[in-house]
Amino acid sequence: MRIGNILRLGVKELRSLARDPVMLALIGYAFTFSIYQKATAMPETLNRAPIAIVDEDRSPLSTRIASAFYPPYFSPPAMITQAEMDARMDAGRDTFALDIPPDFQRDLLAGRRPTIQLNVDATRMAQAFTGSGYISAIVTDEVNAFAKRYRAVATSPVDLALRARFNPSLNKSWFGAIMELINQVTMLSIILTGAALIREREHGTIEHLLVMPVTPFEIMTGKVWAMALVVLGACAFSLVAVVQGLLAAPIEGSRALFLFGAALQLFATTSLGIFLGTVARSMPQFGMLMMLVLLPLQMLSGGTTPRESMPPVIQNLMLAAPNTHFVMLAQAILYRGAGFDVVWPQFLTLIGIGLALFAYSLARFRSSLK
Repeated sequence: MRIGNILRLGVKELRSLARDPVMLALIGYAFTFSIYQKATAMPETLNRAPIAIVDEDRSPLSTRIASAFYPPYFSPPAMITQAEMDARMDAGRDTFALDIPPDFQRDLLAGRRPTIQLNVDATRMAQAFTGSGYISAIVTDEVNAFAKRYRAVATSPVDLALRARFNPSLNKSWFGAIMELINQVTMLSIILTGAALIREREHGTIEHLLVMPVTPFEIMTGKVWAMALVVLGACAFSLVAVVQGLLAAPIEGSRALFLFGAALQLFATTSLGIFLGTVARSMPQFGMLMMLVLLPLQMLSGGTTPRESMPPVIQNLMLAAPNTHFVMLAQAILYRGAGFDVVWPQFLTLIGIGLALFAYSLARFRSSLK
């Protein structure tokens, strides 16, 4: 093994990538617009949902309820008549239609239990589910606040003080931005290394390399460090410019420590990309393999759903995946400001997984060249 060969082979990969506009566009999109879109357009987040209100009571209480709906969760309510309600929902103009019946305030003050009708367009599934809970809470709060002015309301003997640590405003975009950054690091590292190997096989340049005084280890190592360097640089740029700059997400811990963890993750995932590149014989096959590998890595690593909510078998199985440990250390560093004394087990595990994947991929790469 010669270090000079590894460096020159890596530079060759960088030059090849620089001449590929499609890959460059993919990298630029993945670490900029994709992260911004994922953070600001999360489907479970209620944002400017259209709502209409039929106010048949026209009382101070009904006016108070109508004024409680405002951006960013809801669009300003459209005040309509009961005859317009069904037609507007049929046309898809309103997701929610709230019907406040006549004498609503009088019945409430008289101790009766008046009913408000909420009509929901359930074809907009994400907003329908989330918005119904929001509307129920808003109406209940406004009715209780109004009723306290007229009669005593029993108070709870316990006062619950809520403290949201690490994300005091419960801003979902902060969580979504970092999780998408983690996903892009994994996806791009696998794609770049696997595609580079398949592209050389399709163009016949892999045979040219084999007649040169270089070994399979040097060829594979050159691809690994070059593609890892590209993804790591894009990750650092995105963390500073998009996550912290554009989205104003607070980073509690050390960026350098996170990037060191990302480098270990890239060592493992680029090796995995080489392995998939040896299994697939064409780019379409590689794309299909990517779907089978990437989706479980991202969905079961704990980034989307907490690992504690998964079956024990899945939890134990995913401990062999590098993504699981990368998500754990990334969340600990970026969200909770953890230092190396906290995340060193994940670093050590990533090194072990990376070495195992590299050794297995190298053996597979050597056998594919025979």
